[in-house]
Amino acid sequence: MLNVAVLDDYQNVTKKFGNWSKLDGKINLKIFNKFFDDPNDLVKSVLDFEVLCLMRERTVLSASIINKLPKLKLVITTGMWNPSVDKNALKKREIVFCGTDNRIESTAELSWLLTQVVWRNISQEFVNMKNGNWQTSIGRTLFGKTLGIFGLGKQGKQVARFGSAFGMNVIAWSHNLTKEVCELEKVTLVSSDELFKTSDVLSIHTKLSHRTRGFINSEKIKMMKKTSIIINTSRGPIINEEDLINSIKEYYISGVGLDVYDIEPLPKDHELRNLSQNFNVVLSPHLGYVSSETYEKFHQGYVDAILAYLDANPINLLN
Repeated sequence: MLNVAVLDDYQNVTKKFGNWSKLDGKINLKIFNKFFDDPNDLVKSVLDFEVLCLMRERTVLSASIINKLPKLKLVITTGMWNPSVDKNALKKREIVFCGTDNRIESTAELSWLLTQVVWRNISQEFVNMKNGNWQTSIGRTLFGKTLGIFGLGKQGKQVARFGSAFGMNVIAWSHNLTKEVCELEKVTLVSSDELFKTSDVLSIHTKLSHRTRGFINSEKIKMMKKTSIIINTSRGPIINEEDLINSIKEYYISGVGLDVYDIEPLPKDHELRNLSQNFNVVLSPHLGYVSSETYEKFHQGYVDAILAYLDANPINLLN
């Protein structure tokens, strides 16, 4: 039987989603709920497993880690893309690397939720009602404002449509974005500088790459209106975190909504958590893809990939 490890099941839901009974008598399943922040602890814990099931990019699977796992035969990641896995190291070891089906709606929906909460500056009012108090803030409407989309891919297109439905002027830019794509989505293509100078809401939906890592820095943020906000449900390192924190403190922008961070899970004593107490900073714990519909795709994908591997006919190959 195959020894199978599911990593980073923070909410202990692996067996709730996916029909694992199909693998009865074929695998020994071990579920790890806590994140391994020490690579050596990770290696020790999964040394005897032939199969690793990864939840998105929660755990980095580097070449050094892969090469310390002599029994490893199959790695399954949720979704069909995971830059935290060294595909070349897997290929050299002839370890099969598979993905799963995905749902993309939930991240865009969360992005729009954060947009509304931050723009309306309404999080304090939620606290007021819990504490028996009444209204203390004056909100703003999105109608007639400018929504800037950094990255008009699957997620960005959905958010652009949300913005249009709310009567916003929607603009977009990214390194490879074309006028033709924008025209199809009824979005205005602008320059990088114009994106930052014009956006009332800047929503990030580009992939993390060597070009986008730290792209949004102090210089870019200072171009923005002091009344503007930034929403990030893509990847934390796209924004220079230190510059963002300083920009919040100096009121270079009026608010931030974040679902992603440089370090995840976000440390309990992280300064962003502290800022959320006194500034218009709304934080969620990387919930973009965390929905029952997406988890059903992910966990059933684990099961299907293992069954296919056992039948010597792997599916959704990534290497």
